[in-house]
Amino acid sequence: MFRSFANINYRIWFAGALVSNVGGWMQATAQDWVVLTELTDNDAAAMGFTMALQFGPPLVLVSLTGWVADRFERRRILLATQSALLLLAIAVGVLLLNGLMTLPMMFGFALGFGIVNAFDAPARQAFVSDMVSASDTSNAVALNSASFNLARMIGPAVGGLLIVAIGSGWVFIVNAATFLAMILALGLLRTSLLAKRPKNRGRGGLAAGFRYVWGRSDLRVVFVTVFLIGAFGMNFPIFASTMALEFGAGADGYGVLSSILAIGSLAGALLAARRDRARVRVVILAAGGFGVAAFVSAAMPTYLTYGITLMFTGFMIVTLLTTANGYVQITTDPALRGRVLALYMAVIMGSTPVGAPIAGWVADAFGPRTAIMLGGTAGLVACAIGAIWVFTSGRLHRDENRRFLLTLDETRPLSVIDEVDPVEFSDEAAVTTPIRRPKAPEAP
Repeated sequence: MFRSFANINYRIWFAGALVSNVGGWMQATAQDWVVLTELTDNDAAAMGFTMALQFGPPLVLVSLTGWVADRFERRRILLATQSALLLLAIAVGVLLLNGLMTLPMMFGFALGFGIVNAFDAPARQAFVSDMVSASDTSNAVALNSASFNLARMIGPAVGGLLIVAIGSGWVFIVNAATFLAMILALGLLRTSLLAKRPKNRGRGGLAAGFRYVWGRSDLRVVFVTVFLIGAFGMNFPIFASTMALEFGAGADGYGVLSSILAIGSLAGALLAARRDRARVRVVILAAGGFGVAAFVSAAMPTYLTYGITLMFTGFMIVTLLTTANGYVQITTDPALRGRVLALYMAVIMGSTPVGAPIAGWVADAFGPRTAIMLGGTAGLVACAIGAIWVFTSGRLHRDENRRFLLTLDETRPLSVIDEVDPVEFSDEAAVTTPIRRPKAPEAP
């Protein structure tokens, strides 16, 4: 389960990321609560618009961010983005502490966080494969998700308590300090142990990554599933905060709900780390499981029962996202990995501007339970799309050794195969992953 920890660079990275993630979740809790209760009168639509501004830039800037992640040294990119996020957090904290923050200003800072994160996310995701071997990439991605969700257990609860105890402004200042842990970790990495990445400076930019994804039906299914869940199912700040208000809880109650969600999320990430590789069938089944869990949670009558069901929701969503991320990474041509991951992150984060305002409006107009059921419906639709693909793709067949068992041919990496140009990549070649090999020298 923890085999990636044998790599010293990954151990350093994991420690720094854990501290930074805790601070990030504290800040996210404070930002949502400030918009909902301090800058507006429980306006969920304003909260949805804030999320749209923060998660919109990855979609708008995807052509640039993917190219940057493939073109430049990812460690230096992350040093720059983490430093910028630190400065933004300090600025918001100072404005809140001095009573100068307004809703339009918070919208502007949300956009600023979104722009920086648009460059940070694909570089951060792709950097994992620079630190560990190809065989450990899926495990490292799952452990990253475990770190993220362990922080999600701690951060929102601590953030909610700090809001009550010392005020929301100080939460942003504390988060700014946690960015130093990530910057320190990046500085301590042994650069000589990082993988040498293939240079790919003139092969079509984002268009090559898009054609690569479009040429593989399995990746199309993964991307559509992630979009539907990201747009309508992952609006947890809206769901949890409005449900907390419905149950008569305050900022601390909202923070606790976020931490309960993370208990199931952590379990899903650890289970994903135990798997030998990521499989698309798990993505499809997890989408259906999320849909069922969302409908159950929407029907819960009390704060306690709603909180219990959130653990199952968190388990399903993280199982889906961790598996999808690992599948995209390990089955993508290394020379295009940054651009494909930029597209992937654009789908996840860029889907929020589509779904968050809708979810906020539904929560205001029809109540938070209806908004949660909208997310559950998206999960069931994604599962249905995946099931149709399974039965029509030609990859499902009877197992050779067991008469009544069906198996699904999964795309998987091989050590060496002939090069396939991403422009010409198709489903016929999708049973393997193209990995470049040097051409044999010509005979004299």
